[in-house]
Formats: sequence, structure tokens, C-alpha cells
Amino acid sequence: MNANLQPGGAVAAEPRAGAPRRGAAPGGRDPWREKREAAAARQPSVLTGDVLYLQQVTVSFDGFKALDDLTLHVDPGELLCVIGPNGAGKTTMMDVVTGKTRPDAGRVFFGNMTNLLTMSEPEIAQAGIGRKFQKPTVFDFLTVFENLELALAGEKSFWRTFFARLTPRDRERIDEVLETTGLAAKRDTPAGTLAHGQKQWLEIGMLLMQEPKVLLVDEPVAGMTPQETERTGELLLSLAGRHSVVVVEHDMEFVRSIARRVAVLHEGRVLAEGGMDAVQSDPRVIEVYLGA
Repeated sequence: MNANLQPGGAVAAEPRAGAPRRGAAPGGRDPWREKREAAAARQPSVLTGDVLYLQQVTVSFDGFKALDDLTLHVDPGELLCVIGPNGAGKTTMMDVVTGKTRPDAGRVFFGNMTNLLTMSEPEIAQAGIGRKFQKPTVFDFLTVFENLELALAGEKSFWRTFFARLTPRDRERIDEVLETTGLAAKRDTPAGTLAHGQKQWLEIGMLLMQEPKVLLVDEPVAGMTPQETERTGELLLSLAGRHSVVVVEHDMEFVRSIARRVAVLHEGRVLAEGGMDAVQSDPRVIEVYLGA
């Protein structure tokens, strides 16, 4: 397989002679391996059961099956990457998990007992499932600190949000998230002046303030610089183990950097899953996604 093959069959430009690929290291060593292994070491035992389980889920729109008997699981503390061509069902899958779309058939469970199909979108969010869309949705006129303050888990009434004083634990939690996201030096900076990558990290931080068990992250590195992309990979890996993280992404080099398990969707169902090397060499994946 051509190492420079991109989704859709396009071939990336060859790097200059002697130049390492992004994320590569001298001697072919994988610099991300230690980070992936550290994230895996933080995962709870698989004996605790799946944290998220979709079974035979079907969604149709005007006769078109966006999801077709989809079965997929996420382990506790796992970082799972979901890839696939446009129209494969990736967004619809996240819509079903978060309650935005109701399936025609199938089951969706959060943990062993929580049936997500009986819950509203706010109830699902409060239960511990957070979603980050591709385009960041932060409050540009508020500072980074104030954005995180608004996102605090707990009662969201007008009085609680705008007039209640922060407790010492609230401030400690905000400081923790500022450190995790690398935004501590930007705490008093208006969000509207942040760089694109920093806005993405802030939105991830706002989700973390709600203390989710599962994070659904849609194309987190779209439009980022190489430096921002690397920092985002480090951030997501730092969250894995403490949270289950599902990343939908098209950047194959980024997916290779962070993923231990990859699921490939095609025509609304799982076409292949496993390690990145196995998935990239699967003839079916090459045919429908990576190109011949």
C-alpha cells in the first residue's frame, strides 16, 4: 500500500529527502507509542463491561439508511477512532447516542443499565455523555475562565449560573481544566481572540467541566496547524483512561498517532475494526475509503 495514500485515492506530496513524517522519529521509532500505552494503562478492566453499546441500530431518512444494523461498543476509558467516507453514518451515530436522532430499530445502552433511547438530549448530557462538534461554539465575548465557569456541572438555573459565587472546589476544578487544556496562561483572555486550536481546546475544557464519562469529538484537528494538531493528540490521549473518548476524524496520520482501536464505517455499518495497521491494510477499507 502506498504510505502517502489519502482518503479518496489522492496521493500526498512526498516529504523532502531525509525529512521525517509528522510524528515520526529517527530510526522509525513511534514517539506516540508511549502516550498510547499510558492511556491504555489508565483504562479500567474490561470486566466492568462496555461504557457505550449500540446494537443493531438502524436509522432511515426518506428511504435512505444512514445507519444499517450498526453494532459498535466502546470500552471504559478507551480512545476509539471512527473513520469512514462521507455519508458512512458517523454523524448519525453520534446523533443517536446523544438523543438528537431516534433510530427506527436497535438498542443503545450507556453502561449496563441505562437505555439512552428512553432519555432526552439534556438527560443524556446530564448522565455523562458530552459532545464536541467540529466548529467550536464558545462565548467569544467572555474570557476563557468565564467560559469554563458557565460550563460548570450542576444546577443550570439563571440564579445559579449568573449570581452564585464560585466555591473553592469550583475554582480548583476550573484551574485543573485550564492546566489540562494548556490554557492556564489564557485564563483572562477573551475567547474571541484565541487561535483556532485554542478555541477547540477551550470547548473540550467546557465539556470537561461537566465531568462526562464519555466524550464524542467530531473532527478535532480540522483546520489546525501541525503544532496544534500535535497538542490536540496529546490532550485527547491524556483524557483517555479517565474518560472514554470517541474521535471521528479524516486525518489518517492523526488517527494513527492516537488510536489503539479504529472502527471503519461504510454505508451505515462497521466495515472493519482493529488496530490501525490492520485496518489500513484491509482490502475492503482500501477499496471504499482509502482508494485503490
